[in-house]
Amino acid sequence: MRKWEELPKFMRTDEVKKYYDILIRHEKELKLKRYFDILLSMILLVILSPIMLVISIAIKLDSPGPVIYRQVRVTQYGKKFYILKFRTMVQNADKMGTQITISQDARLTRVGKVIRGCRIDEFPQLINVLRGEMSFVGTRPEVVKYVKGYTKEMYATLLLPAGITSRASVCYKDEGEMLEHVEDVDHAYIHEVLPEKMSYNLEDLRKYSLWRDFMTMFMTVFAVLR
Repeated sequence: MRKWEELPKFMRTDEVKKYYDILIRHEKELKLKRYFDILLSMILLVILSPIMLVISIAIKLDSPGPVIYRQVRVTQYGKKFYILKFRTMVQNADKMGTQITISQDARLTRVGKVIRGCRIDEFPQLINVLRGEMSFVGTRPEVVKYVKGYTKEMYATLLLPAGITSRASVCYKDEGEMLEHVEDVDHAYIHEVLPEKMSYNLEDLRKYSLWRDFMTMFMTVFAVLR
């Protein structure tokens, strides 16, 4: 972690400081977390490469457009990066509506519906983890416009790299279905869903431990299998 005085100015607030003081006491665990991220992401990329190749071919045959979808998200210290996913929607879907995907979204492709339902579309994020832009466990990275709506306390989630999964992700794994019949999806997400998810993320910071991260990973596996 950076020294307090090296954090971006918007994060150097009393609301963030209490979380920073907790996390700095776990600095050794956070270093081990990074080593674990590097090792596991390399192993999984090797093991999953044949499956990823088959998925890539299926996406290419199913609809026109790139295999990998890239979108600007926000990670540690407010840095922007391109999150990588297998494309599950038609090309230029971002220009056709909200950036939130509902369960019966008309923009989803046939292959996209299958791999999204199994969370297989997240596999390319192993590259983000290897690069250090993400971790296996951490607050899911949001798009810039949603981060701009964070409260001062929510900025504490940017003390650590964004994650592939989190307790909030497990509890809100059916988020798309929850928002399916909402008239204004963006408004509902910003004012109802996001604050609830952030309450889980902030609790994870307050109770941080490497063991808690491992438990979150197990919870995610079981949730996907169900």
